[in-house]
Amino acid sequence: MVKISTLALFATISAAPVSAFIPSNVSSPRGVTSIRQSTRAAEEAVATTPSIPSSDDANSMKSPKREKVLKEPALWEYNFGLQDPKLALPHGIVERVTPPEKFEITEEQIQTLERDGVVHIKNVFDKEWVQYLRDATKYQTEEPHFWAFAGTASKLYDYIQRNIWQTNKAFANFYYHSAMGHVLAQCGRTDEIRISTDLLMVNPNKGFKWHQDNQNGPITWDEGIRFWITMDETPAEYGAPVYLKGSHNNNIVDEQAVFVDIEQEGLEEYRNEIAEFRTMPGDMLIWHPRTIHKVDGPDDGIWTSYRRVLGGTAAKGGTIYHDKTGSGGVLSDLGHHGLQDGDKLDSPFFPIVYPQFDQKEAQNRDAGTVGRSPKDIVSKIGGLAGKASGEKFASFFKVLGSR
Repeated sequence: MVKISTLALFATISAAPVSAFIPSNVSSPRGVTSIRQSTRAAEEAVATTPSIPSSDDANSMKSPKREKVLKEPALWEYNFGLQDPKLALPHGIVERVTPPEKFEITEEQIQTLERDGVVHIKNVFDKEWVQYLRDATKYQTEEPHFWAFAGTASKLYDYIQRNIWQTNKAFANFYYHSAMGHVLAQCGRTDEIRISTDLLMVNPNKGFKWHQDNQNGPITWDEGIRFWITMDETPAEYGAPVYLKGSHNNNIVDEQAVFVDIEQEGLEEYRNEIAEFRTMPGDMLIWHPRTIHKVDGPDDGIWTSYRRVLGGTAAKGGTIYHDKTGSGGVLSDLGHHGLQDGDKLDSPFFPIVYPQFDQKEAQNRDAGTVGRSPKDIVSKIGGLAGKASGEKFASFFKVLGSR
């Protein structure tokens, strides 16, 4: 991990070879001696899981002057390469040895997802896992990565970084060892889960209007399943997604659209079917990528507390690689993985996390051979030029802002 000066940043962006953006090697993982599995039922979790603080100390210290709890990084504070917070895993888990944990959900919860397009699953992660994610996020915001620059500088979020697992080892280990993959496999009625794309999201400024998710990686709507893992109690007034129940079944909204006008003809049966959730630390929200939703933020865009979320899209077993060059969807597939349209989605760039992580895939990640490539960024984004693509991006910018 290195820090760069302002001039060096611009020089690197304009003239760097492919290898300059590929993470460098990191130190060997720390071992943990004891092993303990955590297999719990969803119904039991509420009764047996100790209460999790709504947030850590930083969240409880609210500013009377409405000053942002997280400041935007200066240009010279951004880092390249792999990053390793060197966090010990919860529950005595041995890094890259202990199998993933499990968390049983109910058939009713699965049917709710299939019917409504969204389900709220409480207490998936206990206070140890929540603190682990908070610590990983704290490290990341204090040591911001170059791949967060565009989203953070554009004021979309106080901090946002795609494919966080590729650069921050703590998040990769979370996917390899937590019960997340097991929960998603049950929700998707599948025997395999891979990470298609992910995001670390801290405080969405003014929020996002009604939209559908089309940055799901190189997969189709039905091959993917969206996830949202909360580290904080969301404010009562804003911060958590609001969904239109059943809207994943609509055939009105164009596949390439991001912004959705819920008053348009054809959405009458959905626009008043609202699903709202007050998420707590350790909860998961899971939804169909096409489910229409919004996220409100404070009117002034100033977050005086934290709303930290690890989210993204997982791919079900049997998923096929779909080359989305020429569409906005390509922005979540910028790695030099070599997959061709129609290939099976089987690559270290889309790591398997259920039923078991793959040691070779994890080693590729640790060696820095998995990451975004400037060469592929140029070639794939180059296909977005033109009027049609301009209209697609116009749809994206309409989604910015709350309510």
